[in-house]
Amino acid sequence: MIIRQIRWRSFSAVATMTILLAACAMQSDKSSAPKAWKVDALRTALAAPARPQADRDRDADRKPAELMTFFGVKPGMTAIDMLGAGGYMTEVLSIAVGPTGKVYSQNPAALLKMRGGVNDKALSARLANARLPNVTRVDDSLPQPQVASGSVDVAITAMNLHDIYNAYGADAAAGFVKSVYDVLKPGGVFGVIDHVGLPGGDNAKLHRMTKQQAIDVAKAAGFVVESESNVLAHASDDHTKLVFDPTVRGKTDQFVLLLRKPK
Repeated sequence: MIIRQIRWRSFSAVATMTILLAACAMQSDKSSAPKAWKVDALRTALAAPARPQADRDRDADRKPAELMTFFGVKPGMTAIDMLGAGGYMTEVLSIAVGPTGKVYSQNPAALLKMRGGVNDKALSARLANARLPNVTRVDDSLPQPQVASGSVDVAITAMNLHDIYNAYGADAAAGFVKSVYDVLKPGGVFGVIDHVGLPGGDNAKLHRMTKQQAIDVAKAAGFVVESESNVLAHASDDHTKLVFDPTVRGKTDQFVLLLRKPK
């Protein structure tokens, strides 16, 4: 009887230790996984003086902390800012993915040369002296060898899809979106932000597009529309004004789509 009790106690002690070790391993796995940002914490990080004041001045309208958390951007991720122009969103992504993450700032040559090279100069100044060491420039359209197929966790394009759609048509827009699809990992996210246009309106002239147009090209490229956000909605925008009109600039009604590449 005593021997049985000793054996049971020994077995019980080993079982308890096994459970504790398993729990510790699970906790270790959880702690090593990327942690999602809380909006307030990311907002504080983006307000740091090291970030250009001009960028911080735009945050009230562009709401980058809310967008990053909606798209699920986390430290350690690989991200790409598609048609990033001067790099406002590139720097937001750089902060959101942190020093263990990586950001590609992508621009085709035409966008860099626009208006006397203003975008090229702005991006060069932003990245000078390795100020954002986790950012790599990609000065061409995808695909490019430095951005491997299936290597990116999250991609974003802000107020760009309408230009491709309006200038070159739905097929070209779907081709652009497909180039993003190809570099994303299975399960990766493509965040699309754009100015809302009216069905049948002169959206090419106004620099707008309908949300349904964006959804259609996303589905044509293989994406699933997982969710939408109204964080950049502005009911006061009547959708009939040019987006650069002083009465609506920076405060246009914008749709925000979270597109998912199926696993």
